[in-house]
Amino acid sequence: MILSGLEIKRRLGQDIIIEPFNIKQLNPNSYNLMLYNELLIYSADRIMDMKKNNSTESISIPDEGIVLQPNKLYLGRTVEYTETQNLVPMLEGRSSVGRLGVFVHVTAGFGDVGFCGYWTLEIFCVQPIKIYPHIEICQLYFHTIQGDFEKYSNGKYQNNNGIQASMLYEDFNREQIK
Repeated sequence: MILSGLEIKRRLGQDIIIEPFNIKQLNPNSYNLMLYNELLIYSADRIMDMKKNNSTESISIPDEGIVLQPNKLYLGRTVEYTETQNLVPMLEGRSSVGRLGVFVHVTAGFGDVGFCGYWTLEIFCVQPIKIYPHIEICQLYFHTIQGDFEKYSNGKYQNNNGIQASMLYEDFNREQIK
């Protein structure tokens, strides 16, 4: 079951934390999240390797905007910090953004119950487009969970403070230790 906007509001400060929270960003069954003023890109002219920590470069998004190029992955993050205690948070791009050919999360819109942190956004566009900081770029909604569960508490992306590039290489390192 997906929570209504009124239920999201009722649970704020309890099992849902959204900081900062703005009532104007609340929808009938979701909450709009804004784009922070920084992006990461993977370093140019390199083949990425899943087993390695691939280097990144930071790009600031000025108030006057920045043009994203097609066929390039940009990692961003939300302005808002979120926490959920007994709900499954889900992230989707806003339809108004998608209709401009901008994909906000290429594959990772599914959060874990207990996730705490900022959402890293996997941004990809089909044609050049100018984006701006602090636009409402995506929406967060919450599913209830049934049955016993183990809360996500120590994963590699938990309690993050910024944009996080892939840490898949840690999975390969963990396999080598076994």
